[in-house]
Amino acid sequence: MIDPSRLLAFCTMSVILSAIPGPSVLFVIGRALAHGRRTALASVLGNTLGGYALVIAVALGIGTVVERSVVVFNTVKLAGAAYLVYLGVKALRSSWKSRAEAVSFTPVASSDRGSVWAGFIVGVTNPKSVVFVTAMLPQFVDREAGHVSVQMLILGLAGALLALISDGLWGLTASAARAWFGRSPRRMSLVGGTGGLAMIGLGGAAAVTGRAD
Repeated sequence: MIDPSRLLAFCTMSVILSAIPGPSVLFVIGRALAHGRRTALASVLGNTLGGYALVIAVALGIGTVVERSVVVFNTVKLAGAAYLVYLGVKALRSSWKSRAEAVSFTPVASSDRGSVWAGFIVGVTNPKSVVFVTAMLPQFVDREAGHVSVQMLILGLAGALLALISDGLWGLTASAARAWFGRSPRRMSLVGGTGGLAMIGLGGAAAVTGRAD
């Protein structure tokens, strides 16, 4: 049903894009630094599910409406940016609280379900993912072979699995660095604050970049 050469080409492009630090990678790193490995990996899972939700939307024809409508596109973009800033502020507040307590540091982790949901929202509102999925995914579909929607779902699933692995590696690396800094309560609170600032900065960047038409 799917041309192997098209699948390979799409997977190659997905690997390249996943390896380059972008909004998803920076979000995962920020979560890892602010909350630790478990939260980071749960966020990776949610982010991947959010990205695949975009694939489903494109396969059903909904994604085209979002991509072509300036109002809808900007609404999605700003909603995602605002949520990133919100997560960053929460991480900063946790960092300040741990610094004030000073005596002993206990990592403040989000619930697994909450972390997956947070990652999902970021993934489904990522403007770069919206543009990539709506603009690039259809180009790898063999329309003469039929079952266009099924082809998109399979291609998107392959890309999502590759992104899951790539973002997971980034999360593990960042959480390992966090564990090393964890030997000092003051340094640990600084790292948590850095993760919060990273998410706030990412939210601000997401709000001002993208389509201007």
